[in-house]
Amino acid sequence: MKTEHFRKKLEEEKIRLESAMGTIGRRNPLVPNDWEPAPLEENVESDIVDQADIIVNRENDAAILADLEAHYDTILAALLRIEKGTYGKCEVCGEKIEEARLEADPAATTCTEHL
Repeated sequence: MKTEHFRKKLEEEKIRLESAMGTIGRRNPLVPNDWEPAPLEENVESDIVDQADIIVNRENDAAILADLEAHYDTILAALLRIEKGTYGKCEVCGEKIEEARLEADPAATTCTEHL
């Protein structure tokens, strides 16, 4: 298996996700490896419609950030499996995960038989 090839793909995806998460959030200073929506700006709009827009946008950002962070966590887990030497093995049957499946999803944890 081309483990280094997949490591590179995973590292590139990790960087891409960190960049995307950084546009709408920040690393949580109190919880390592956790992200949170960016804090609100000090200048709070006085118009109630503007306040509502801010709240809706913040909620949307939080939902997007949660999805990105979930994918980020799968990337980190795959990189950890590479370090442990268990990368590319199906978590269900223990057989090798097909290379084509790993090409499509380098963070895959199961073979195509156990999707």
